[in-house]
Amino acid sequence: MSHTLLTNIIGPESKGLTAAVTRILADYETGTGSLEQSVFQNIVCLALRIEVSELDAANTVMTNISALCDERDLTCNFHDCWLETGSLDTELKKFVVTLLSHEITHQQVLKVNQILADHGVIISSIKDLTNDEPLNLKSTSKRISSCLELQASAVSVNRDLLKEALLEVSDELTLDIVVQPNSVYRRHRRLAVFDMDSTLIKAEVIDLLADAAGVGHKVAEITERAMQGELDFNESFRERLAMLKGLDESVLVGIAENLKIMDGAERLISSLNKLGYTTAILSGGFTYFARYLQAKLGVDHIYANELEILDGKVTGVVKGGIVNAERKAELLKKLAADEGINLDQSIAIGDGANDLLMLDAAGLGVAFRAKPLVKQKANYSVSTLGLDSTLYLLGLSEKEIRALHD
Repeated sequence: MSHTLLTNIIGPESKGLTAAVTRILADYETGTGSLEQSVFQNIVCLALRIEVSELDAANTVMTNISALCDERDLTCNFHDCWLETGSLDTELKKFVVTLLSHEITHQQVLKVNQILADHGVIISSIKDLTNDEPLNLKSTSKRISSCLELQASAVSVNRDLLKEALLEVSDELTLDIVVQPNSVYRRHRRLAVFDMDSTLIKAEVIDLLADAAGVGHKVAEITERAMQGELDFNESFRERLAMLKGLDESVLVGIAENLKIMDGAERLISSLNKLGYTTAILSGGFTYFARYLQAKLGVDHIYANELEILDGKVTGVVKGGIVNAERKAELLKKLAADEGINLDQSIAIGDGANDLLMLDAAGLGVAFRAKPLVKQKANYSVSTLGLDSTLYLLGLSEKEIRALHD
C-alpha cells in the first residue's frame, strides 16, 4: 500500500520554499511523484504529489509542511488517499487550447472554460499571444485579445466529444478553438505543406479559367461538389478540364499575374522560411500557377497537375498522374522522409475534401476556411483570422513573430 498526498501551496513568493519543502520530505521515506511551481506577480503556487509508505509518516509530513507555511504566511492544503501502489495514474494528459478571433471577449472565454471543465479539462494558465502586456480578464474593455493560449490538463478526456462541443460553440461565438496535445513537437515543426486554391490564393483557378472559356457556371458547380466530397475528384477533374479545350495560353498569363494572395500567406511563409522550415505547395490545381506562387512567396517545392498546352492552346487534358487526395498524402510523407523529418513535425493546411488525407497525416493538419464537411472531419480548423494565425498554433507570440522580421 502507498499513501499519496496531493499538496498545493500558495501565497507570497518565498525564497527557498522548494528547498525547505524537499528538506522536510528527505527526513522520511517519501517520494516526490511530480512537482510544479509557478510565480505570477509575486504569488507562488507549488503543487506536488508525495508518496509516503506509512500513515504516521504522512501525518508528520503534513504537520511539518503546514508549520512551514504558517511561518511564511502561505496557505496549504492536502488531499490524501490510500491506494494500491501504482494504481493512481498521475500522468495527466497535457493540452494547449488556442482561441482565435478578431475580437475575443470575456463571455467567449467563460463559455469555452465551462465546456472544458464539463469534459474534465483543467486550465492551469492563460497567455495572451497578441499583446505584450499581461492578460487582464478584469479589463472593462469588451475585447481582450485576438489570440489566447490556455495551458490545460486532464486525467482522461473523450477528444471526439470535446471537439464536437467546441466546434458547435465556435460557430455560435465566431471563435476558432484549437486543442492540441502539448507534445515536444508543437514548437519544433520543420516541414509545412499547403494546398493552393482557396488556401494560398483566394480563388479556384480552374473556375477562373472556366469563366474565361465561357463555361464558368458549369465548372464552378462541379468544383463545389468535388470540394464538398460529393464527387470523385479524378473524374470531376477530367470533366472540368475537358471544358477548357482551346483556351488561349495568354489567358493563363493574365490570371497568374492577377491572383489574389490569401490573407496572411506572405507573412506565414516568410516567417517559416526564417525559422528554417522546408515548405511546399501540394495542389490539385496546375503547376503553371504554382510556379508563379513559388517565386512570389519563396516556397521550396511545388507538386501540382501539368496542364498540357500545344500551339499556345489548352488541350483539355493533363500530363501525367493527377494530384489527388491520396497523392497529396503520399507527397507529404515523401517530403518528410527525404528531409529526415518526423511526420509529427509537419504542418499541412488546406480547405477541401481532397486535403483531408494530407491533413490527417500531418502532425498539425489545419482545415483553413474550409467546407463544413472538412471542418468536421479535420483535427484542427481555423476560419476567423488569416493564414499567419498558424504561427500562434506553434506557440509563437506576436512579439516573437515581429522579431523574426526586424
